[in-house]
Amino acid sequence: MKTFFCLLVLVACCSNAQQLSIIPKPVESTVQKGRFNINAATVIVLTNDGLQPSADFLNNYLKTYYGFSLKTAKQAKTNFIHLGIKVFTRPPDNDGYNLTVSPKNIEISGDTYAGSFHAIQSLIQLLPLQKKKVLDVQCCTVTDYPRFKYRGLHLDAGRHFMPVAFVKKYIDFIALNKLNYFHWHLTEDQGWRIEIKKYPRLTEVGAWRNGTIIGRYPGKSNDNTKHGGYYTQEEIKEVVKYAADRYITVIPEIELPGHGSAAIAAYPYLSCFPEEPTIKYFPKSCTWGGDTTGKQVQQTWGVFSDVFCAGKDSTFDFLQDVLDEVMALFPSPYIHIGGDECPKENWKRCPNCLLRMQRKGLKDAHELQSYFIQRIEKYINSKGRKIIGWDEILEGGLAPNATVMSWRGEEGGITAAKQNHDVIMTPGNPVYFDHTQSTNEDSVTIGGYNPIEKVYAYDPVPAVLTEEQGKHILGAQANVWTEYMDNGRKVEYMIFPRLAALSEVLWSQKDKKDWSSFEKRLITQFKRYDFTKTNYSKAYFDLKATVLPAEDNNGVLWKIESNYKNGTITVSPPGIFWPKSHISKEDSIKIINTKNVSKFIYKNSFKINSNGYYRVTLDDYSKKESLLAAIEQKFSFSKSTGKKITLTNQPSKSYPGDGAFTLVNGVQNEKGLSKSKEFLGFEGTDCEAVIDLGKTMEIKEVIAHVFEENGSWIYRPKSIEVFVSNDGLSYQSAGKSDIFIEIYPLRKVGVSFAPLQTRFVKVLIKNYGTIPAGNPGGGHPAWLFVDEIEVN
Repeated sequence: MKTFFCLLVLVACCSNAQQLSIIPKPVESTVQKGRFNINAATVIVLTNDGLQPSADFLNNYLKTYYGFSLKTAKQAKTNFIHLGIKVFTRPPDNDGYNLTVSPKNIEISGDTYAGSFHAIQSLIQLLPLQKKKVLDVQCCTVTDYPRFKYRGLHLDAGRHFMPVAFVKKYIDFIALNKLNYFHWHLTEDQGWRIEIKKYPRLTEVGAWRNGTIIGRYPGKSNDNTKHGGYYTQEEIKEVVKYAADRYITVIPEIELPGHGSAAIAAYPYLSCFPEEPTIKYFPKSCTWGGDTTGKQVQQTWGVFSDVFCAGKDSTFDFLQDVLDEVMALFPSPYIHIGGDECPKENWKRCPNCLLRMQRKGLKDAHELQSYFIQRIEKYINSKGRKIIGWDEILEGGLAPNATVMSWRGEEGGITAAKQNHDVIMTPGNPVYFDHTQSTNEDSVTIGGYNPIEKVYAYDPVPAVLTEEQGKHILGAQANVWTEYMDNGRKVEYMIFPRLAALSEVLWSQKDKKDWSSFEKRLITQFKRYDFTKTNYSKAYFDLKATVLPAEDNNGVLWKIESNYKNGTITVSPPGIFWPKSHISKEDSIKIINTKNVSKFIYKNSFKINSNGYYRVTLDDYSKKESLLAAIEQKFSFSKSTGKKITLTNQPSKSYPGDGAFTLVNGVQNEKGLSKSKEFLGFEGTDCEAVIDLGKTMEIKEVIAHVFEENGSWIYRPKSIEVFVSNDGLSYQSAGKSDIFIEIYPLRKVGVSFAPLQTRFVKVLIKNYGTIPAGNPGGGHPAWLFVDEIEVN
C-alpha cells in the first residue's frame, strides 16, 4: 500500500481591526471609528509652498492608480487633506510626523518637510486596493518618527545599465518605504555610466562591453552582444532633482582604486601597465567575446588586478577632474569612493608604485592603499564634502574623516565605530538583496540566502558596542548588485518584499518590532504590490524544508512549512511519484483522514532514515491549477548522518548553513552556490569537526564534500585528516589525504583505511590558506566551503 503524509497548513488571519496595515510600523497608532472619503472634490490644503512636493507625490499616486487627482488650495472648510509643518525654535533631530484621519478631514503635521512627506506614505498605505472614485480611509491617529538617520538602498548600474525611467521608479520605491538615501553605483569593471565632459572616452569606450558571460559565473559561454549605456549630465541632474523632491539624497559612487577596468579601457595610462592586454587578467574558466587586444571593458564578474596606478600623479589628476564634475552634479554631503576589492599584485611590481612607497615611507601595499584613499579624501574634504568607503579602507590606516560602509560582515563597522568613525551597516548577510530569497531558486542569482525573515531579524547596532560607540552607527542599507539582473523587473523581484522588512528595521523603534505583527501587515502589502503591478518574489509562501536531528540521533527529521493560507502539503517517500495530473480533491480528503496525518500535523515533521528522493507538493485545491509549489530532496545516508557533531571553529556569519548539523544532515549539495545554505563557509580558517557515532562502530572511510570556485575566492582544501577515539578524549590519526574526486565545481576528498572500531571521529579539513597573487582575491584568505561529511 502506498503511504502519503499530508499537512494542512494554516496561517493567521491577515486582518486585524485594531492594527493599521502600515509598514514600517509607526511609533504609536490608534484606530478610530468612522471613515473619511477622498473623492475628486477633496482639496489638499497647503500651509506653505515648501509642502508642494508632498502634495505632488500624493496626486501622482492618485492619478496613476485611481484615475483622479486633487486640487490644492490655501484653505478649505470641509472635505480636505491639510498638509502642515510644525514650527520649532531649532530644527528637530528627526523627520517625524502626526497623521489624524477624522470623518471630516485629514490632518498632517510634519516636524520637517520630509516628515510631512513620510506621512503621505502612511496615508497611501491606508487607501483601498481597488480602483474607485471614492476612496474610504479608516479614521485613525498616528504619531511617528524614524529610529535611524541613514536609511538607504543601493543600485549597481555598472554591471548592468538601468535606464533613467527605471531609476526614477526605483527612487519612488525608496520613498514609499520611508528610506532617505539612494546609493548610485556608477562605475565598474564592466561599465562606466556617468558622462564626464573632460574625458569623453569614458562613455565612448568605457560605457560599452562586447559581451557578457551566460549564466552563473564562470558561465556556460559568452553572449557576444554589446551591452552598455550611460547617464548624461542633464539626466543626472534630472534624477537628483527627482530624488530631492522625495527628500532622498543621492550618493554617487566612483570606484577607486580597484574596479577600474572600464576607465582603464578608455584611458590605458591609468593602469600600472598600459601595454598589458585586459585578456591577461581574464579568468581562464570564462569565455571572452570579440577582440582580445589592448585594454577592454571586462566581460565577466569578479575582482581584477588591473587597477588604477597609485604611483602616477596623472592618476590622481584624472580622478580629481572626475570628482570635480561629479561633485558639481551631486549636492550630497557624501561622495562614495569605493575602496574595496583592490588586488595589489600590480602595485607590488610597478616601478612607479614602488617608488611612491619608498618616497612616502610606506612599508607595504596596504599602506599604499591607505595613502591613495587619504589623498582622495583630502581633496574631497577641501571641497566641503565627506567620503564613504567600503570597509577595506580600514586597511593600512583609516582616513581621518571617513565614514565606513561595513559589508564583509559587521567587523569593519565595529572597528570603525570604536575608533569614533561613523558607520553605515550593510553586511552581505542579511542585507545583500542580490542573494536569493528562496531555497527553491527560480532564477539565477549570485548565491547566498537572505530570506525576508532574516532581513527583518537584523539589528544594525552590534551588541558589542557601548551606548556611546553605538551612536556612530548612522543606520544601514541594502545593496543590489546586478551581475544577474539585466532588467528592472528582475531588480524589483529581488528587492521585494525584503525592502518592506528593511524599512521596518531602519524606521521602527526597536521595541516596536514584532514579526507576527509584520507578517499580518505583509499580507496586505502583497495585495498592494499586485494592485500597483510591482514585481515581487513569492518566496514567503514557498515550501520551506528544514532538516533536523532526530531525538535518538538515528536518522533525521524533515520539517516542512509554508505560510500559504489553507494550503495542503503532501510528502511522497522514495519510489512514489505523484504527478500533478493525478491529484484530485477527493484523493486529498482521503489522505487527510488517514491515521498518519494527525501525527504528522502534531509533529510538523517526519523521520527519514533511508536513501532516496522525497517529493513535497503544496496545493490549493480551491484553484483550478492546484499545484503551487513542489520540491524534491535527495537524502544520502552514511554512519554519520543524524549523529551529534561539534565544531572547533565556527563558520562565518555569512555562510552559517544550519549550523554544525549541516555537515551530517544527509543532504549533499548538487547545485553549487545556488544552494549555498547547504554549505558551511570558513574564511581563512580550517573546518574541524568531531562526530559522535553514538556507539562503537566499524568504519573504513571518511569523505568530505567541498566546493571550489576560485573566481569567488572559494578554494579546495589542502587536505583532510581523520582521527579516531573511543572515549572522545584521546585521538589517533587514521589517515590523511589530498586526493580529490573532480566533479567541478563540487569536490570530494576522502581518507580510506583498514577497518577499525571507533565511536568518535574527528575530521580536520585544512583551509587552502592565502589566495595566490594574480588571482581574484589575491593576498586575501581563501574561503573553505564544506557540505557533508560521510563516515562509511
